[in-house]
Amino acid sequence: MPIVTERIESLKAGIIGAGAFTIAELIVIVARSLIVPVLTSNPLGIIIDLAIGAISGFLFGVTYRYIIRGDRNSHLNDGAVLAFGSIRGLALVENLTLSQLSSILFLFISSIVCFTIARLVLDLAIARKFIKPFI
Repeated sequence: MPIVTERIESLKAGIIGAGAFTIAELIVIVARSLIVPVLTSNPLGIIIDLAIGAISGFLFGVTYRYIIRGDRNSHLNDGAVLAFGSIRGLALVENLTLSQLSSILFLFISSIVCFTIARLVLDLAIARKFIKPFI
């Protein structure tokens, strides 16, 4: 495939990853606001969280396309989600203390869930031939 076509496919994967991750992040924010309303009282904080989520999802989408290639190795797929989710989850808990263990677990798990949703949407887009895997 020509290099321009590869870049377009990567851009499509990034946009789909960003969209899927942002929607999943929005669902997490709404769920978190129902559980602990105090955590989501700052609208600017929510916008920043969604923007960071969109960037994370975009980078995941581009990288995921290159990781899976034409191979259907579930270990690669799961490993990509776990790697991205772990890094983002651990970065979010950097300033929390051990006494906030429930917050740490929630942030870590919600990060992995958001990347899993992005992965499923990307897998669907690849299966429907909307995105071509990297060869």
